[in-house]
Amino acid sequence: MGKPVIGISTYLEPSVRWGVWDLPAAVLPSGYHRLVQRAGGLAVLLPPDDPAQAAAAVAATDGLVISGGPDVEPVRYGAERHPRTGPAYPERDVWELALIEAALASGTPLLGICRGMQLLNVALGGTLTQHLPETVGHDGHAERPGVFGHHEIKPVPGTRLGAILPESMSVPTFHHQAIERFGRGLIATAHAEDGTTEAVEPAEGGGFVLAVQWHPEAGEDLRLMEALVEAARPA
Repeated sequence: MGKPVIGISTYLEPSVRWGVWDLPAAVLPSGYHRLVQRAGGLAVLLPPDDPAQAAAAVAATDGLVISGGPDVEPVRYGAERHPRTGPAYPERDVWELALIEAALASGTPLLGICRGMQLLNVALGGTLTQHLPETVGHDGHAERPGVFGHHEIKPVPGTRLGAILPESMSVPTFHHQAIERFGRGLIATAHAEDGTTEAVEPAEGGGFVLAVQWHPEAGEDLRLMEALVEAARPA
């Protein structure tokens, strides 16, 4: 039996440098595909495309990861832009929202990471806090530009996440936005010490749908990705 194919969404950047080149490129930090590989999956990258092709892209995979990245454009959840919200990446927003909708419709196992959690919430009608330090009163979720910090999260017992990660733990973190109003059917399944929602999943059971605000690809814990890979394993 072959390894489950895990699709991972990518960035689309106007300028990326390598060697003598400086060109537009679809890129992804290597931690993502390496985490999938270490967890027993076959990683394939899904760069932004025509959203009409999202269902076909999801059908070609056994599981889906929506990766981290830039802020979601506030228009996606009916909000005015905050001064601290980053530049818009509309092509990526539209593509990843279409991937999420296709995965939910098909029952394809889905894991959202950081931005991926925020997009899952938006796809289901939720909203985002655009600059978290104004809400929690500190910069502990993104202390230094370009450097992952760490903080404690506490999973909620009796949830899918709580079964995968039953203990409080320190996680790699880098974000300045978070869930404000929950999308349809989503519940919080982990919190930071300051109350920030750190994981969500559907309140009702069904297939594997889980999203976390932290960055497992920047750590050594394989359990989340192993759970996705196992859920994606063909019967």
